[in-house]
Amino acid sequence: MKIHFIGIGGIGVSALAQYYLVKGHQVSGSDLVSSEITKALKKLGMKIAIGKHKKDNLPKDVNLVIYSLAIQKTNPELKTARKKRIKCLSYPQALGELTKKHFTIAVSGTHGKSTTASMIGLLLVRAGFDPTVIVGTKLKEFGNSNCRVGKSKYLVIEADEHSASFLNYWPKIIVLTNIEKEHLDYYKNLNNILKTYKKYIGHLLKDGCLVVNKDDKNIYRTISTVVKNVLWYSLKNKESEKLRKILKIPGEHNVYNALAALAVGRVLKIPDKISFKALSEYKGSWRRFEEKQSTINNKRLTIISDYAHHPTEIKVTLKAAREKFPKKKIWCIFQPHQYQRTYYLFNDFVKVFKEVPVDKVIITDIYDVAGREKKKIKEKVNSKKLVRVICKSLTSTAPAIIYLAKGRIVEYLKKNLKGGEVVIIMGAGDIYNMTLRLTKNKMK
Repeated sequence: MKIHFIGIGGIGVSALAQYYLVKGHQVSGSDLVSSEITKALKKLGMKIAIGKHKKDNLPKDVNLVIYSLAIQKTNPELKTARKKRIKCLSYPQALGELTKKHFTIAVSGTHGKSTTASMIGLLLVRAGFDPTVIVGTKLKEFGNSNCRVGKSKYLVIEADEHSASFLNYWPKIIVLTNIEKEHLDYYKNLNNILKTYKKYIGHLLKDGCLVVNKDDKNIYRTISTVVKNVLWYSLKNKESEKLRKILKIPGEHNVYNALAALAVGRVLKIPDKISFKALSEYKGSWRRFEEKQSTINNKRLTIISDYAHHPTEIKVTLKAAREKFPKKKIWCIFQPHQYQRTYYLFNDFVKVFKEVPVDKVIITDIYDVAGREKKKIKEKVNSKKLVRVICKSLTSTAPAIIYLAKGRIVEYLKKNLKGGEVVIIMGAGDIYNMTLRLTKNKMK
């Protein structure tokens, strides 16, 4: 088959593209901007058009078009494909087709999906299950890729709740990490989120199993009566302390992720000895507390790249950083992701940044997500306003918080860092490019 991906640079879409390439199909794609991901896909042999989307990007005799949810209906490639009656599937629809053909383990929840799915994937590899794994991050163990194609029936995926994407999936095992307010531009309120999760859990196959976090109040009150075959995990489990000691990645939230992976191992009858060894070897993944070293003006720094963009993720990540570096000065550079998220969770962001255990916070402009922003909301919220509101009620023990335009941050760091600091560069947008700039070469 000839398969064309629109928005191929997306972390999920790119993984699916690799899957089909390994399966022997001809794969092409397009995206607005070049990235680390699109460059890697080109090296694998995919023909990728970078720049403005246009109908000429669509290959002749293409059999299937798969598009990112970020792609609008007016996209010329998508419009042309539909006009020619070529089969078109969104990324969740295409992934959903795979879940029907495999023994699918779907990791769901507001936070922790990528890390938990990665842990489960590596655990299954160590146990000899030879799984296919499609995740929203890159793993060194998978050749620095977000996709591993195995030969067995087992498939491990992230089941994202954005736009109710997970309703396309039909898993044998569902892992549910936590449920919080998120994507309120789509769901409007927590009650609608809980209703959608209930519907999703109904997709679990009859002999399937639900692996869930017992400590999460929203999960407990929502699904405790929905499915009979439930395996609960909790920090109160005796295994928690052992995992805390053997994990190479910091933070209580990662103990939760490991507990979920351990529970899946037990559902699949994998001996605990193998599971603990696999979890102890897990070194983390791309943009998940990814630690690097840098030198600016001959001053040594520790740079941590992290994808956190929700208030809870920010809270637990910075808490983990303080636990790992108790005596070091910690700076956080945060790029809010999406105007609508910042607007709907504004008070939560204010509360979190008033209490984070770091020494300095730099908040830069909001990352504008093309096609998902509303003009009215963009007029109501911005990073300067967020910083202003946070600073109004700071205590004497609170971190210093300032706003800086993204283009001014590196020069500010050069002038103000003394050396030895930990600098956490945080967000789901293009702030990652700053990590690349700071860690690529010695900066003067």
